[in-house]
Amino acid sequence: MFNLFKSNPGKKMRKERDLLLKHAMLAQRRGDIRTYSMLSADADQLTREIDELEQGSNDSR
Repeated sequence: MFNLFKSNPGKKMRKERDLLLKHAMLAQRRGDIRTYSMLSADADQLTREIDELEQGSNDSR
């Protein structure tokens, strides 16, 4: 019941990842493949960090 007020770092990271993917898509549409690649790589890294965070929280339960 009291988990309602705890902050969820995964939620913030997912929001940031979604924003990176959106910017990457826009860069790709503009033809800026280098920026697209860098943003996609950053989003992939965030995805891995989110997975590790969720894996760690599942292990501690």
